[in-house]
Amino acid sequence: MKKIFLTVTGLCMAATMLAQDEEKVNAYFTTTEMPDMMIFMPGPPDSTSVAFSNDVNRYFWGKEMRKDPERAAEATRDAVYGLETILTEFEEAFGMKITKDETPEIYKVLQEGTATCDSICTLPKQRYGRTRPFIRFNEHTLVPEFEEELNPHKSFPSGHTLLGWSSALLMMEINPDRANEILKRGYRYGENRIVVGAHWQSDTDAARLAASAAYARLHTSERFLEQMKKAREEFKAKSAPATIRAMEATRQPTEGSPSYTLNGTPATATTRGIIVSQNGKTIRR
Repeated sequence: MKKIFLTVTGLCMAATMLAQDEEKVNAYFTTTEMPDMMIFMPGPPDSTSVAFSNDVNRYFWGKEMRKDPERAAEATRDAVYGLETILTEFEEAFGMKITKDETPEIYKVLQEGTATCDSICTLPKQRYGRTRPFIRFNEHTLVPEFEEELNPHKSFPSGHTLLGWSSALLMMEINPDRANEILKRGYRYGENRIVVGAHWQSDTDAARLAASAAYARLHTSERFLEQMKKAREEFKAKSAPATIRAMEATRQPTEGSPSYTLNGTPATATTRGIIVSQNGKTIRR
């Protein structure tokens, strides 16, 4: 089985990532450099609390949602942990297909960014050791084939939700025009952990807050900021109007040929931003 080697320590769902292609992910911070969830937020609710009563109610809500074939199918797909699932399931919301070969800069910032964010849940999972709902109720999840794999990984916070929400925040930064669609899908990704029966509501709530804190920490890394800049530029270039892309492919380069902005307007000597010339070259000013 191929392994993935990470520069962060003890990632929440490392065991489920072993099937990914062998490569080294250069995280922006280590676990100990990330904000400490056990300091800045409370742990899971006590079993006698009102918050836990809500957890129980939401667990049974999730079981009802399984009766909806479309929601059950989506939750089942989301249960497969990893960046490749995120890229497939978020493609429609993001508005562009993301792959390692076709969009390497976007892929890189998502890969390294989510790996970094994921490490924020390592310590609380170890400390709190919260029992998952399907174990507490002695019932099967929507994906029983994953239950044995889930058992060693404790419930608080939800690693899947953290991955989904951090991915949504990163994608929104790259394509802010699709923010609503991206965040909606990111929220449902975490909510589907309740539908599956693998997490409590408070697990997913904590994970979204933790992901937001981790996302803010990313922006203190100069290396991350530089990579995000490359990703945004790549997205803009890939999003160039089809008419300009067709012009690049068909017109022969001529000396002094005009250039255009991504909106299709002629560029001048003072134009700033990404400029596409007729000879197929992309210029950044």
